[in-house]
Amino acid sequence: MREITVGTGSGLETADMVLNIGPQHPSTHGVLRLKLKLDGERVVECEPIVGYMHRGAEKLFEVRDYRQIIMLANRHDWLSAFSNELGVVLAVERLMGIEVPERAVWLRMALAELNRVLNHLMFLGSYPLEIGAITPMFYAFRERETLQAVMEEVSGGRIHYMFNRVGGLKEEVPAGWTKRAREAVAAVRRRLPDLDQLIRKNDIFLARTVGVGVLSAADAAAFGASGPVARASGLDFDLRRDEPYLAYDQLEVPVVTRQAGDCHSRFEVLLDQTYVSLDLVEQCLDRVERIGGPVNVRLPKVVKAPEGHTYAWTENPLGVNGYYLVSRGEKTPWRLKLRTASYANVQALSTLIPGCLVPDLIAILGSMFFVVGDIDK
Repeated sequence: MREITVGTGSGLETADMVLNIGPQHPSTHGVLRLKLKLDGERVVECEPIVGYMHRGAEKLFEVRDYRQIIMLANRHDWLSAFSNELGVVLAVERLMGIEVPERAVWLRMALAELNRVLNHLMFLGSYPLEIGAITPMFYAFRERETLQAVMEEVSGGRIHYMFNRVGGLKEEVPAGWTKRAREAVAAVRRRLPDLDQLIRKNDIFLARTVGVGVLSAADAAAFGASGPVARASGLDFDLRRDEPYLAYDQLEVPVVTRQAGDCHSRFEVLLDQTYVSLDLVEQCLDRVERIGGPVNVRLPKVVKAPEGHTYAWTENPLGVNGYYLVSRGEKTPWRLKLRTASYANVQALSTLIPGCLVPDLIAILGSMFFVVGDIDK
């Protein structure tokens, strides 16, 4: 099979060029490879090739007990660690029939929304950086550090929080924590317009993103895309509103959507969702301050889920995250299957990229907001 470019001009035979983008260095967003077929500077075909970071997480779950799998779960999307933990414990609690104390429910929601903001801020800084805008990264990380301090105080971790437990949370939050969390949220809300005004209407950023990498609503639905990627294409779907878990049914959750489905729409959805999550954090903290009681339930020394199966899905920062848990009554899962947001979203690249120009590749890739560990698991 001949796939080289031998030249242009009279009398010279030409053929399509096959170009590999990646696999890249593991300390970036992760190791993804794109096999492209080019006609000049235009992409004709795109094949995403995954698996370079595969750690066999789903098999590791089968030899870890229900406390240990929480540690594994928060690592497949390392920017959404708290939310990953949450999905696992919800599945186990559902199978065991455990009712979590109300205070723990509202604390979980507050921490999950803080984690959502931290996730979004990373991409709001790194996406402009990938297409040449350095300054937004400093603004985004200023806000991240403010919220990271709050998360670190409550859990002891900066990335892998390990704060969820089957039956609730690891421990009560420190005295005065809700007040400090409110102050951090207020500071981020006050300063976030700096980042917004810097990039949203920037002429160069608009030129690189508007009308580029358009994903139609039909294609988004066909590939099972979810989260900001799907909502930017007009798919009005959010589990917090449409199939509530925890106590989201007691809150009004605004769902941010756009219709264009291009890179700029995906960025705008992410940015506007950040404002929404800051509002939700404050509402959750209001409830936490009014509710007393424990934050967990007493469990036996060895936790065994009864025989059966269940599926728990949550609205993770990057989209729908699901855990299909099958138990045979032992202290370890017989099977724990992950349905991750990034894996579904990145499939759309095979439809999204053909027809675009090589210089637009990075703009499109960055706007899909994926974590490669969440693809390879």
